[in-house]
Amino acid sequence: MIQPLRFEPLYRERVWGGRGLESKLGRTLPADAPIGESWDVVDRPEAQSVVTSGEFRGLTLREVLRRNSDEVMGPGYDPGRAFPILVKWLDCRERLSLQVHPPATVASELDGEPKTENWYIADAEPGAALIAGLKAGVTRERFEAALGEEALEEFVHRFEVGRGDSIFVPSGRIHAIDGGNLILEIQQNSDTTYRVYDWGRVGLDGKKRTLHIEESLACIDFNDIEPEPVRASGEDCILADCVEFRIRKMHLGPGKADLVFPAGQTASLVHVAEGEVESRDGETALRRGDTVLLPRASEHAFVAGAPAVVLVTDRFHSCAAGRIPAQ
Repeated sequence: MIQPLRFEPLYRERVWGGRGLESKLGRTLPADAPIGESWDVVDRPEAQSVVTSGEFRGLTLREVLRRNSDEVMGPGYDPGRAFPILVKWLDCRERLSLQVHPPATVASELDGEPKTENWYIADAEPGAALIAGLKAGVTRERFEAALGEEALEEFVHRFEVGRGDSIFVPSGRIHAIDGGNLILEIQQNSDTTYRVYDWGRVGLDGKKRTLHIEESLACIDFNDIEPEPVRASGEDCILADCVEFRIRKMHLGPGKADLVFPAGQTASLVHVAEGEVESRDGETALRRGDTVLLPRASEHAFVAGAPAVVLVTDRFHSCAAGRIPAQ
């Protein structure tokens, strides 16, 4: 039996970041730096998750898939193909840039990668908000005129969010995250982002960050009007179900059924959003903020002694992800 795979987080300094991953998730962060992102599951040439326990301890995710792709992902999975999903935590102390990711139809023309993602709001300060899509009545012509005047605020769809809310962000959707949000981001394995506007901010080097106006205008879906989030509730539900992945929100605890993953069905990712859970055999204990990869070849089951919320990401086997060069 292959045990769930746990990985060492990779932290990224960001001008809009803070120390929330430390205070809210109990992480040990690099000292005296605004940490905006934790890459918890990643298989890219420039960044590799390393397994922290079990039989694969010390190996990168790339090495695990190269050696054991059939057991982890299923028969026929190309061992040279990158893991299709990238899992991040975002600590947004300040507003992120207004940005867009390229749809698959234009990504290759722009020498980029398509990127569809989902944001789960693990914590939010009072009044915290997201920006997603355009306001009703906004046209491409009006948007471009406002862009030239750097007056975009009234043209984008901004709405307040709270703990437990979630929103799907397909490629082509213009978006930004306001300050005061702690977010679990589950996305295609991509690192292509085009900044439309950066609110006049400068980067950590004191210089204005690069904008990608032409690329952004080629990607923005101008028919994407005022999308709504999935609001928090006590019910199990599907947060996202698309070509790239499916994300389910599940509630565990006394009186509720165990969360069971039969052997031979599909590889899955389990993310603990609230509380703590453990495997039925007692070998794996997970707390808030943890993510594990469940190999397809083995059965896995999780229980919770107190109320807990977990997200389950699956159906990503066919999600496009390029081959990783030999390392």
